[in-house]
Amino acid sequence: MQLIENKEFGGERPLFASHDLKLVNVTIHAGESALKECSNIVADNCRFEGKYPFWHVDGFVINNCVFTEGARAALWYSRNLEMTHTRVEAPKMFREMQGVKLTDVVIPHAQETLWHCSDVDLDDVRVADADYLFMHGTNIKINNYRQQGNYSFQYCKNVVIRNAHIESKDAFWNSENVTVFDSEIDGEYLGWHSHNLHLINCHINGTQPLCYCHNLVLENCTFGDEADLAFEESELQADVIGRIVSIKNPTTGHISLDSVGEIILDDNIKQPADCKIELKGSKTE
Repeated sequence: MQLIENKEFGGERPLFASHDLKLVNVTIHAGESALKECSNIVADNCRFEGKYPFWHVDGFVINNCVFTEGARAALWYSRNLEMTHTRVEAPKMFREMQGVKLTDVVIPHAQETLWHCSDVDLDDVRVADADYLFMHGTNIKINNYRQQGNYSFQYCKNVVIRNAHIESKDAFWNSENVTVFDSEIDGEYLGWHSHNLHLINCHINGTQPLCYCHNLVLENCTFGDEADLAFEESELQADVIGRIVSIKNPTTGHISLDSVGEIILDDNIKQPADCKIELKGSKTE
């Protein structure tokens, strides 16, 4: 593997089509496509300032690096990335990628990030300003995760999330086969039109959660004071700890909870309209 150390590059494609290359303490200044069409690249303690540095790359390791705002759309159409201990300040990162592993990564401006990516593994990742995160992603595993940003995980399939705090309205819309463990999800309109959404030991807050869901399952979940008008037109099995402010027109299934402020069953309820609501402890308030 060729070593390039303590160097600076800029302009158009300075390291285009490089293979078996290790960069140590290298700065990529303004320009475009510094490492396009490369393979087997290692970047350690590097700084990326130019646009599109890693496109069409197969096999790369990025450790202890910084991507400035100028390095927007830095990693697209690539495979087999391992990124550790890195700060990504640029938006529109990680598109059309397969095999993405991020560990101890901070992305403070994560708009339109991780679109159309598959086989994604995140551990100890923090993202903010992250609207439309994970659009159309598949085969995603996440642990120890913090997120602030709306419209996340829309149209995602085969997702497992553990130990997360997600602040996002419209999260998990039209998603399929998503399971969330031991997490807090705070944001209105959670999970609408989802299929096979499974929440275990989670806290849910935000108005009108979990409506229009197909095969929704909740185990040992709690609801906050803003989580009203839950479960409209949903088919579900739910075991809830504590109180829900209000439940509106669930379609079918079973809900078990300690108390509920209001149950709304009106003429607009969809058939079969046979959802059983069981109060474990107290009566309806």
